[in-house]
Amino acid sequence: MSRIKNVIKRSGAVVPFTPERISNAIYRAAVAVGGRNRALAEELAHQVVAILEQNPDPDYTPHIEEIQDVVEKVLIENGHARVAKAYILYRDERARHRIQQDAQTTRPSENIPWAKIWHVLDWAVERGLHTVESLNKRIDAGEFSQIVTESEAAYSVEIENAARAILNRWQELKLILITGPSSSGKTTTTIRLAEKLDSAGMQLVTLNVDNYFFDLAMHPKDEFGDYDFETPHALDLDLINDHVKRLVHGEEVLVPFYDFKTGKRKPDQTPMRLKTDQLLLIDSLHGLYPAMTADVENARKFRLYLEPLLQMKGVDGEYVHWTDIRMMRRMLRDASHRAYDPRRTLEHWHYVRSSELRHIIPNLNSADALINSAMPYELSIYAARLKDEFQQWAREFHVDPLKEDAYTRAKRVASLLNSITPVEDDSPVPTNSLIREFIGGSSLKY
Repeated sequence: MSRIKNVIKRSGAVVPFTPERISNAIYRAAVAVGGRNRALAEELAHQVVAILEQNPDPDYTPHIEEIQDVVEKVLIENGHARVAKAYILYRDERARHRIQQDAQTTRPSENIPWAKIWHVLDWAVERGLHTVESLNKRIDAGEFSQIVTESEAAYSVEIENAARAILNRWQELKLILITGPSSSGKTTTTIRLAEKLDSAGMQLVTLNVDNYFFDLAMHPKDEFGDYDFETPHALDLDLINDHVKRLVHGEEVLVPFYDFKTGKRKPDQTPMRLKTDQLLLIDSLHGLYPAMTADVENARKFRLYLEPLLQMKGVDGEYVHWTDIRMMRRMLRDASHRAYDPRRTLEHWHYVRSSELRHIIPNLNSADALINSAMPYELSIYAARLKDEFQQWAREFHVDPLKEDAYTRAKRVASLLNSITPVEDDSPVPTNSLIREFIGGSSLKY
């Protein structure tokens, strides 16, 4: 056990020192460059702790930046320059992100689809759905069902436009990639889009990339010590790329099977080959991640990106955060279908978000089409189901320095939901709605 008991965070908060977090960080950096030696990561972490413990002050409490400096030093001195570079790059990314947040920068982000945003905003303004106050006014006037109808119609148009774009390129396409960050609505969109294409005579064959996860023992862990399924490096990207390339060229592959109960992958399980009139479909968080389909020509791919691009201002004058919408969706879905505690979703969301910012959102501009999966009415349903929980979490995490991010999100969402007129009755929501993917009651087979 280390004699160092605490560490000082960048905020100045003092929290318990956990050496395992150092080994997890080193292992994640190693995975990013192709390494998967967890024992080596632990040995290097021991060296970092040993150096820190050389400080003669009996009450020595290192700062997080000091620990990270020592990690870089140990990596380089042990000949792991590529791992050190990955670690440094991630550290630099987080530093720049904090600077931008602290400065409250107004510089437009290159990762935001501004043309699409203006279209969504124009739609919202025309229907009085661009502010929480206007949403509440329509709900109070008894127009909830009408808002549902308007929102669902707009989403259906998005699906139709995507299908039309694919059909316009049907002669050259062999691969359709449907992607977007967590809880953006990929599953429902995939089903609805496949129905449209099937009616036009286009057959889709799904490749489930979940079967390409590495064995659990080889997975990177997040800073809480939990296995990280959010990173693309949890997947065998080389094998996926090889299989996709061969399938696109008409060859047969043997698809593996990943057993989530045992955490092990069984290779060469299911034969798969595309017929001449079939297209390969991949629904994945990381569908735009270059390494996943690096050997397939872009002309043969159609890349569809989803995000709830809601354009609605809260009572504080700030736009509702898209990531907050997806977090609430995931809470409801996981609690309903996976018996997963929504409180834990909140506590871990900052790590989900970090992975999105690094591996998903930067590839948005390579998409061939974007679908707005936001439904303005969904906030009123979430207010009825989650408002009390978020208020409780905001109170609970306020005094916990280890839960700063969870507190910030809980406080923000609690304030938002408290300002929205809640709707208990979700019966106006169609059974094939994207929102049913998260609140239950869907007629679609997931």
